[in-house]
Amino acid sequence: MVRTVAVIGAGPSGLTSIKSCLDEGLEPTCFESSEDIGGLWRFKEHPDPGRANIYQSVIINSSKEMMSYSDFPPPAHLPNNMHHSQLLIYLRLYAENFDLFKHILFQTTVVSVRQRPDFPVSGQWEVETERTEGQRETQVFDAVMVCTGHFTRPHLPLNDFPGIEEFEGRYLHSWEYRSAEGLQGKKVVVVGIGNSGGDIAVDASRVAEQHAEGGMGGQQGGGRGPSREIRGSSVVFEDGSVVDKVDVVVFATGYNYDFPFLPSGLLANSSHRLCLYRHVFPLGLARPSLAVVGFICNMGAINPLAEMQARWATRVFKGLLTLPSEEAMLQDIKRDTSTLQNRFACLERHPLQVDHIPYLDSMAEELGVRPNLLGLLLREPGVGLRVLLGPCTPYQYRLRGPGQWDGARQAILTQWERVAQPFRTRMAPEPESRTRASCSLRLILTLSGAVLLLTLYTRHSLLSLLSHPTGLLYKMYSLPETISGWK
Repeated sequence: MVRTVAVIGAGPSGLTSIKSCLDEGLEPTCFESSEDIGGLWRFKEHPDPGRANIYQSVIINSSKEMMSYSDFPPPAHLPNNMHHSQLLIYLRLYAENFDLFKHILFQTTVVSVRQRPDFPVSGQWEVETERTEGQRETQVFDAVMVCTGHFTRPHLPLNDFPGIEEFEGRYLHSWEYRSAEGLQGKKVVVVGIGNSGGDIAVDASRVAEQHAEGGMGGQQGGGRGPSREIRGSSVVFEDGSVVDKVDVVVFATGYNYDFPFLPSGLLANSSHRLCLYRHVFPLGLARPSLAVVGFICNMGAINPLAEMQARWATRVFKGLLTLPSEEAMLQDIKRDTSTLQNRFACLERHPLQVDHIPYLDSMAEELGVRPNLLGLLLREPGVGLRVLLGPCTPYQYRLRGPGQWDGARQAILTQWERVAQPFRTRMAPEPESRTRASCSLRLILTLSGAVLLLTLYTRHSLLSLLSHPTGLLYKMYSLPETISGWK
């Protein structure tokens, strides 16, 4: 029976894995090699090799509502597309709210994860760790969740660029890029048109004398096409155009997979795709007690997918959900690979790709948390319509089933308020003419009300009161005394 779980990494995937373990009554221990949480989203001016990092200008390209955890809506005042420092604040609030810090061992690196000799029976793992002081320790866990992501080992394909060894300028990978400082007045070429390539090209364009962007083979975008060759200080593009006197080349060419602590062959690479069922469970294990969380790409935010993976994996650990046979899982992987091959010209650039909503819904269906739209529309039409016609925010996967959250309904009903809140930076004062008109209207309404009161309480007709204005004013002045005398 699974009780103890080792969680490797305290980034967004690691944090939600800790919480998912706690929700299922498991005992997680998280190992984080750095001194703080955040993973990719914790900016460091001088990052350590083997750790994910970002550049200073990064702003998330998914809205805060779409990237939030399903039971922790983001604060309303945060911008819809947060700077990385604000996203780190959100992660810290999440960890504090669910008391996750006490389950994390910082400055502790996982050196190896090995199956115990009795693994076919126990499903247990020996996890060896090393503290920054050099102290090593081996502990036994019933299950392991790998949450280290895929942005730690830069892919630098120098062999694809003839002449790079004689390039007269400077080249670097986007992993090394921090800011546009030092690029003032220089010519910059960015290779790659993914998220990082686009961000860095824009960042550099603000200060550089000239910048150009080129894709890799098989990529499409607004640049000049793939860079083909480097001659001295010139970069030659596929269309024959040349940028001369280039000072800096930034390779935004992605990352390689890296799990140095796992046994070789455990995550076999098949056609540039890891053999992971649902991108979570490796094949070939006698017991499904190791899960990979957050090792995925989609057209949207990763956090909700990683959270769903963690919720699903912990239920599998406990035996509440059962995986298909080895053959069935392999066929599922082959179907996914075939779909990707039909969609993308270069499969090796999209091996982790999934469709956001279908992936979430399929996992939620198996987990028992997919919303029942018909039932919602009949029972709570306001919530049902928002789920049916509104954005696929993660809160809908907390309306029912395991991990149901009482606040999910309210989170859905108020999500547009949180979207609008950042735009309410200040309340503009009303124009003077509008203020005067408002005062006049209030005066008219007040006088009209007073006249009606006099009509009722003095039992005079409205016409007789209006025909004697002097008497009307006298009665209005004495109205408060008259009313007080009726008590």
